[in-house]
Amino acid sequence: MLTVGRIHRRRADGGLGMSTTAEITRPAGSYSLGHTPEEYERLRAQARVWEVATARILDQISLPAGSRCLDAGCGPGETMRLLADRVGADGRVLGVDADPSIGALATEMLHGNGHRHCAFQAHDLTADEPVPGGPFDLVYARLLLFHLPERVAVLARLWDAVAPGGHLVVQDYDLRGVSVLPDLASVDELGRVIIGAFAAAGADVQAGARLAQLFAQAGAGAPDGTDVAGRIEPLGTGRHMLESVFRRLLPVALAHGVTTDDAAAAALTAIDHDAIAFADRPMLWPLMIGAWKRKGLA
Repeated sequence: MLTVGRIHRRRADGGLGMSTTAEITRPAGSYSLGHTPEEYERLRAQARVWEVATARILDQISLPAGSRCLDAGCGPGETMRLLADRVGADGRVLGVDADPSIGALATEMLHGNGHRHCAFQAHDLTADEPVPGGPFDLVYARLLLFHLPERVAVLARLWDAVAPGGHLVVQDYDLRGVSVLPDLASVDELGRVIIGAFAAAGADVQAGARLAQLFAQAGAGAPDGTDVAGRIEPLGTGRHMLESVFRRLLPVALAHGVTTDDAAAAALTAIDHDAIAFADRPMLWPLMIGAWKRKGLA
């Protein structure tokens, strides 16, 4: 079954663009941001924002050349590329994702860049079965648990896929800090709808802050280390991150009564205005929180 959400957006000034209509199509009950080329590109851009934070954790655990790695919920393959660079041609990198289309694009990109030691397998990590291809020297997941109501069970399966002496590394968002200084009602409203829609879809908007608790609940024990990364940029450019997520979540928000068509249109008009009038105000992205754990030798 497919659900379609249509968002009519009017821009108040010509400086940011003409009036547009965006259509989002997604399988009901799946990843709440949809499976469209626009969403895939948003994921690529988001991954590049957090590349330094991910590399910092990989440096911390000293991933050796020749390692076997899993990227769980690999998306467009940006982190697979990081892993492939580190493990070299003697290593192996497997990406798994429930969306075979994005996996095909990731494989094409990676192989085109010479990373022939990367492979993809379509797999639903919420299924009650072992993760394919294990065990791995590194099991990595970023912005995966956030979306899954079954997050503890999934994390337990990921931990089971770690080889003795290997590492589990997870990075996830805490959305609560998204803000602009001084505050603006337009940013607050977009944030309210985003958080409400994610919650209605079964996501945990504080998953990053809960990682230590989730590791313990999944049987991995307390993390060996944690990392917190942030990003600040002017509202004039940062608004695009907020607005793109808002637009993709709007069908969910409307279906669950988080907002209305009229209120959503007013919020988009307001952020258009404020992104020009207050373009230099600093905007804080969600925090990206990481945790890692080494599995003891058998």
